[in-house]
Amino acid sequence: MTHPSRIERSLTSGAPWLFLSPHLDDAVLSCGALMEAQARKRPIIVATLFTEASPGPHTRAAKSFLRQCGTVKAGELYAARRTEDREVLMDMGIQFIHLGEVDALFRRRRKPTWLGSSAWDRLLPELTHRYATYRFDIALGRVSRGDKEVIRHLRDEVAALMAQTQAELIFCPAGVGKHVDHLITRELGKGHSKNLVMYSDFPYDLVSRPDEAHLESLGYAAWAWDTGLAAKPSRIKQYASQANALFPEGVIPLKPEIYFVPGHFGA
Repeated sequence: MTHPSRIERSLTSGAPWLFLSPHLDDAVLSCGALMEAQARKRPIIVATLFTEASPGPHTRAAKSFLRQCGTVKAGELYAARRTEDREVLMDMGIQFIHLGEVDALFRRRRKPTWLGSSAWDRLLPELTHRYATYRFDIALGRVSRGDKEVIRHLRDEVAALMAQTQAELIFCPAGVGKHVDHLITRELGKGHSKNLVMYSDFPYDLVSRPDEAHLESLGYAAWAWDTGLAAKPSRIKQYASQANALFPEGVIPLKPEIYFVPGHFGA
């Protein structure tokens, strides 16, 4: 006998849902169709964790990202991104919260005493940033030990949001693509296992597969949502600072949103 999944049971309740978004676009990229459909029926809250950049000097990886976004000023870019996120979510009838932590590309670490002068920071900022590169650090899912304090603080923030919103479900990324900020966000969501739904990270999931061994260890299986996908590209394009960098050919694929829920559909 087939039982309804955790999401399907909640679809009839009208209770609040809380979405954890690593960055200022991830929730809409991965969950926009489901969120917009449900925003007419229930309170939807998107809490975005990593919403700031630190001042320069920046690493080569951070500079490359800024160039992709058409700017050299990180502070101005992130102010624009926060405005974009606020406007998109308000248009969708969704509440937003920006938690103010620094994006992995810009997270600095305490300067080792052997560095001495700040001249080293100007000459080789990779030495003073927690994640020196994108390809060999951030994208490999190597969460820095230096992030322990950030994670501890965010864990308290998420617990407070769950209590405040009384969310029936909390949605977090499954970590497809292994970006460290997505993995941190996943771990925060897993702290609320009785309410947990994970979402497939789009557009990372166009080229990467989910961590099937991890999902299997949790007993989670895939559940798809394909209603309202036609309207999703226009929402994504409202993130004007990001859309061209994410989809340089201008085409945003219409891909069903994939969620992961307890596999026996009875929990």
